[in-house]
Amino acid sequence: MQPVKLRSHGKAGRSTIKESWMEEAAYEAHRLAATTHPPDVRAALNKALERESKELPRFVMKAIVENSMVAEEDQRPICADVGVLRFFVVAGNEASMEGGFVALERAVRRATVRVTRDLALRSNRVHPVNRRNPGNNLGVFSPNIDYRFEPDADWIELIAVHKGGAFGSDFRMMVDGDGLNGVRKGLVDAIAEFGRRGLTCPPVIIGVGVGGTKDQAFSIAKQAAVLRPIGDRHPEPEIAALEDELFDLANSFGLGAMGYPGTGGYALDVHVEIAYTHSALTPLGVHQLCQAARRGVVRVHPDGSIETRPAPSWFSEFFRRAGI
Repeated sequence: MQPVKLRSHGKAGRSTIKESWMEEAAYEAHRLAATTHPPDVRAALNKALERESKELPRFVMKAIVENSMVAEEDQRPICADVGVLRFFVVAGNEASMEGGFVALERAVRRATVRVTRDLALRSNRVHPVNRRNPGNNLGVFSPNIDYRFEPDADWIELIAVHKGGAFGSDFRMMVDGDGLNGVRKGLVDAIAEFGRRGLTCPPVIIGVGVGGTKDQAFSIAKQAAVLRPIGDRHPEPEIAALEDELFDLANSFGLGAMGYPGTGGYALDVHVEIAYTHSALTPLGVHQLCQAARRGVVRVHPDGSIETRPAPSWFSEFFRRAGI
């Protein structure tokens, strides 16, 4: 699937991205995330259905695939639980925005209120102590926005992710002696803890973060799960080989859709991200993204054109850079 240009607002050569364009792009990213599976996810779900030979998980997989098509056709949420709405933003280093990043965050918040109303999304964001619900998915640090920057680019890419947060994640600190066996064991333990009980809504996309700091390992694990397309492989051959190995391992236990015994596969893919870490310790994060793998990617250009894209630009060569 190629990028799709939605519309153009201005003349070629316009250098400043307007706040209203960013709001329109954020709204469209939300809409896509809520209602439309990315093409790589839909293709993987169909393949999982083809592989499934047992009656009960095949029935479930068929319902998942049909639900995906109906949600897009009717413009209704893929899942009644919209999870928590959040954004990842890739900002071109040469991009100029009307009002700067403050305006961008205003635009994202307005778009969140509008899409919650227009698509009748459940408002999941509540005060953590008194449980007050504002009814529009806004609140303290909500929607949360993470940023990356891309050199020699003059566009802004808005990536909406609607992600449930109840189960499926794990963290542990490994020592040098654990090595790759520690990574393997961490993945198996996470699947045993959540997947075999159907608490991750499989088939899932698994992100594994190895190294960095404690919070970094967990963050890159989640990013690997939600921001890399199915079938993508890490540019380092050693890490790509580990991804293939862990993918086979995750699918070796005979678990299928929603944790039922089956042949369709527990994982749609496994993505591994690494970060240079402490010389004596290695943090490990494991994150499992359910079959309602929801992301919407929209890029805004300085000439006013807005385009949807099949996959995010989050994991760029610059993002993974080593050295100065």
